[in-house]
Amino acid sequence: MNFHIVTIFPEMFDSYLKESIIGRAIKDKKIKIKFYNPMDFCEPKKRVDARPYGGGPGMVLRPELFLKAFSKINLRYSVDAKKKVKIILFSTSGKKFNTAYAKKSAKYYTDMIMISGRYEGIDARVQKVLRAMGYVVDELSIGDYVLTGGELPAMVLIDSISRQIPGVLGKYESLEEERISSSEVYTRPEVFKYPPPGRGKKSKIYKVPKVLLSGHHKKIDEWKKKKNNKL
Repeated sequence: MNFHIVTIFPEMFDSYLKESIIGRAIKDKKIKIKFYNPMDFCEPKKRVDARPYGGGPGMVLRPELFLKAFSKINLRYSVDAKKKVKIILFSTSGKKFNTAYAKKSAKYYTDMIMISGRYEGIDARVQKVLRAMGYVVDELSIGDYVLTGGELPAMVLIDSISRQIPGVLGKYESLEEERISSSEVYTRPEVFKYPPPGRGKKSKIYKVPKVLLSGHHKKIDEWKKKKNNKL
């Protein structure tokens, strides 16, 4: 899977993409991530944004700079093969992103292009031009709240979609969403005391639920389902 990120703040991704499962997936070439900065095409002493027509607060990102950045994405596909490319624009009014969308993306697309807006958004003509070129463009939201930009949503999609790609999770090949899980999880020690003895306060004992120690998988699954139903 190739992820192409159009953003004026590519440095925001540096730390996250170097760590843990995503960092390993990049190193193992399971996924590729490239950045395209509209600021690279901005004329000297000019801004990447401008005041909105019709009035209103904030600034709007200029269309020509984002389309110039988009033109640098080397897809090398025929017109018919554009069906393998998905373009995503982040919007609070967009379709809600979920695991089903992530699974479909990993299965049917080879290239995901995420255009990250800022301020009051990107000039609407960017989306119109891309659709006129024959690309599939989705407006997505990752939740019922407002963020300052599309960089965090882009990271969320990269993480969620990458998990669905075979080999990315390594030895954790069994996806959490494919098995019965619970909001309550436990590990060693079996008996945990807090505060630790000798702190001047009486320790309280916290134990792992007996069913999780039973080895009875059917009962364990029932316990997990019961916990999930309480959410």
